[in-house]
Amino acid sequence: MISSAPETTVVQVIRDSDFNVFDCSRRSAMSHPLRRWCKAILSLLLVGLINVGLTSCSAGGRPPRSVVLSALGQQIQLTQSAIAMSLDLEATGVPEVTRVRLEEQESLSIGDQKGVHLIGRFDWRLAGDAVKVDSPFELFLERGERGQSWRLALPSGSDDGNSQTWITYPLAIDPS
Repeated sequence: MISSAPETTVVQVIRDSDFNVFDCSRRSAMSHPLRRWCKAILSLLLVGLINVGLTSCSAGGRPPRSVVLSALGQQIQLTQSAIAMSLDLEATGVPEVTRVRLEEQESLSIGDQKGVHLIGRFDWRLAGDAVKVDSPFELFLERGERGQSWRLALPSGSDDGNSQTWITYPLAIDPS
């Protein structure tokens, strides 16, 4: 005769206060995929936020460095020409613009077009002059209709007292 011992089943009761979803020391087969899924979602959200932040800084209409250099050179030439004309002198050559430090940038509308207002400092010298000057600058640049070109925009007052009028000058398109 075969005698069999009665089977005993042990049931462990877990109280709610003992169970913590975020407790990493207790890894069940079910919480492991959930935890991996949450990490993946969190990673995607962080990458998305970083991407949005970088896009808003760079693609928000900031002109390339070559455009800023060209605009600064053009602004110096316009000022130099106006001074030379008022003093009945001849304006000298093209100024050399180097080392631009951008301090502020603001998007705005220039007429019907998108534009950007830039404030900063730059180094420059007049043609044939050995002295390099560190100067502050304020530029208004108008973006072209298709976003491929830029124009230097100079405020010229207001016709009606409510809206700004602008004089714009085309800037050379950088071939690169």
